Amino acid sequence: MLVTKAVIPAAGLGTRFLPATKSVPKEMLPVVDRPAIEYVVEEASRAGLRDVLLVTSRSKKAIEDHFDREAEVEAALERKGDKTRLQRVRASAELAEVHSVRQPSPRGLGHAVLCAAAHVGDEAFAVLLGDDLIDERDPLLVEMLAVQARHGGAVVALMEVPEEAVSMYGVATIAAGTVGADPSGTGSGSTAGSGSIAGLGSTAGTTGLVDPTGLADLAAGGPASGLHLAEPHLAEPRGPEESVDPASRSSARYRTVRITDLVEKPPVHEAPSNLAIIGRYVLPPEIFDVLRSTPPGRGDEIQLTDALRMLAEQAGDDPDAAVPVHGVVFTGRRYDTGDRLDYLKAIVRLASERQDLGPDFYPWLEEYVAAGGPKAEA
Repeated sequence: MLVTKAVIPAAGLGTRFLPATKSVPKEMLPVVDRPAIEYVVEEASRAGLRDVLLVTSRSKKAIEDHFDREAEVEAALERKGDKTRLQRVRASAELAEVHSVRQPSPRGLGHAVLCAAAHVGDEAFAVLLGDDLIDERDPLLVEMLAVQARHGGAVVALMEVPEEAVSMYGVATIAAGTVGADPSGTGSGSTAGSGSIAGLGSTAGTTGLVDPTGLADLAAGGPASGLHLAEPHLAEPRGPEESVDPASRSSARYRTVRITDLVEKPPVHEAPSNLAIIGRYVLPPEIFDVLRSTPPGRGDEIQLTDALRMLAEQAGDDPDAAVPVHGVVFTGRRYDTGDRLDYLKAIVRLASERQDLGPDFYPWLEEYVAAGGPKAEA
């Protein structure tokens, strides 16, 4: 059965962006000229998930409104003949069929996912965190859907992080002898040990093969270094009639590993690896029963990581387990818009690559940095 539904938890308090988030949901903070959550809904739609459920809270009505039509604004733009802005305004309402449900109180990510049970029903579904952006050129979600189509069960996105950062994430233990896809697409694969991924660094503390913000590409020459200048809007979403078997869309671009254990935000000296969970999941409907029996964990909240750990423990080392847990090790471009510094990096990167802004913005940025940046104006 094809996965057709996406759940986007967006009920957090946004404390890292106070005082701005006293009145504006953090998911609505603009990344260049679109709210962060629009990029996330667009990613789901591009992967063929046109049924999107927002898990919000009492103070997040602005998110729901953003994906509705705005008749007065559209009429004003039509009168002006401003077709470009009219298209952008309408795009958010046409991305997907957007629904919403409220999380009554902030009881953790696991509880937020559980709030989606009635809408999802007895189907596998994707979960995309609203402040985690994946570059449109890196089809992580498509790859995860393909892995779920092949293996069933749960699939989580993993990324190598520096040793000192592991306590900020859920961290995975990988089955010895796991065979992963060759990122080159040749299918030769490699074998991973329990604490590392072969070909991706052998020790916790490795920073990984990528710059998650993509700013290294800018340092190498910016948009002129071979990366395309992005349009100010992403690819046109697929409709339901265009859905195809996810397995046939797999690029074998990222390694797939079997997860045997997970721990939420471990101390550095207790982390089983440097493979951290990032904000993309494809989950089986069985996760709801597990979440209902998951006791509060770290922060006295119901943690999705704890529920996934229970699934992994139940599956054990059985390759034919009914509900296995796999990981897709991501080596692409990711932007954490829930962190102030990474939020600013995301804006700089995406603005530099825009066709309508990059040609003017990036040369100014080069001049500003070459002149000494803030030091020159001190």
